[in-house]
Amino acid sequence: MIAITNGKVVTITGETFENGTVLVENGKIAAVGNVEIPAGAQVIDAKKGWIMPGLIDCHTHISNFNEPRTNPSIPLDGNEMSDPITPQIRAMDAVNPHDFAIDKVRNAGFSTVCILPGSANVIGGMGTVVKLKDVETADEMVIPGTEQMKFAMGENPKRCYGTDRKLPMTRMGTAALLRETLFNAKVYSDKLKAAETDPSKAPEPDFKLNALVPVVRGEMRCRIHAHRSDDIMTAIRIAEEYGLDYTIEHCTEGYMITNALQKKHLRCTIGPYLWHPSKQEIWNMSYENPGILANAGLTVSLTADTGSQTAILPATIGMLMRYGLSEKAAFEGVTINPAKTLGLENRIGSLEEGKDADIAIFDGHPFSSLSLCRLTMIDGQVCHNTL
Repeated sequence: MIAITNGKVVTITGETFENGTVLVENGKIAAVGNVEIPAGAQVIDAKKGWIMPGLIDCHTHISNFNEPRTNPSIPLDGNEMSDPITPQIRAMDAVNPHDFAIDKVRNAGFSTVCILPGSANVIGGMGTVVKLKDVETADEMVIPGTEQMKFAMGENPKRCYGTDRKLPMTRMGTAALLRETLFNAKVYSDKLKAAETDPSKAPEPDFKLNALVPVVRGEMRCRIHAHRSDDIMTAIRIAEEYGLDYTIEHCTEGYMITNALQKKHLRCTIGPYLWHPSKQEIWNMSYENPGILANAGLTVSLTADTGSQTAILPATIGMLMRYGLSEKAAFEGVTINPAKTLGLENRIGSLEEGKDADIAIFDGHPFSSLSLCRLTMIDGQVCHNTL
């Protein structure tokens, strides 16, 4: 039994205890609040710090964007830019547990991240969710069954393929190619289902379309990159046409279409805020956007959308609070909301009895640039400790 005590316990989904205790046993949270410390428990003194769930960034490219970088001309592992449709690609196959970013991000209080392919392709492949454990192999980090499919609208596919006069050259081409691929995947899926009772109806094997079967059946969530308001609405239009389970990634101009997004009960992942306006689709980036959308009732997660820069996401969130993001929405944006996006809200994202013992301790307000994470625990194991 481990007792983490003498700190402000922010449970996220329940009460905040000004001087509380979290009990941990067998990798799970055993109790939270004003609880008695059992005799013989190992005591961790939080030293009046903030005790909260391990942070979650549900949109990263950790490891797949290869840190530290070598020759700039060598393509990063996160984008297979040989074909605009690559649903068969798996981020898992480029996860290096010894990547530079992992220590940095874990030591900043993050216990879980989703590693997604980049946005070069209309369909970029499957992301995977990992716990940032200090282990030897990627297989020891991955949470099984957490694959999610990456789509992209807007400038990236146009830039990567249109300059070679290859589909998609335009936003129209991107939407058409996505629709066509989903249509073909739906036909393929229907044939597979028919073959369950009549094997003669089985389609010819297709590695790409097979990867999209759980997508068109609504069994795998789609993470759709869309910055501009028109791209967001195109993404929603296509997702609804095919009955997809989806989130909007970035949602940079979401504040321009708040009423429309409210009607859709949208889940979105907002960020990053450490970019310069390097392309037209992010010229209208606004620090007020997360607060506006959270206040409108949308489920908002917050991201650094990078590798090691996730380590400074907490301080970036502090800046967003200055521009209208409430403290409640700020905490939810890197805990329970990304847990919901990843389909893991029953395991992570809050300090509740029975959940995974993923815990971070900060020596001040977690979103202050003056605070440091002093301890990170993942599945009951202390992975970082400077208390």
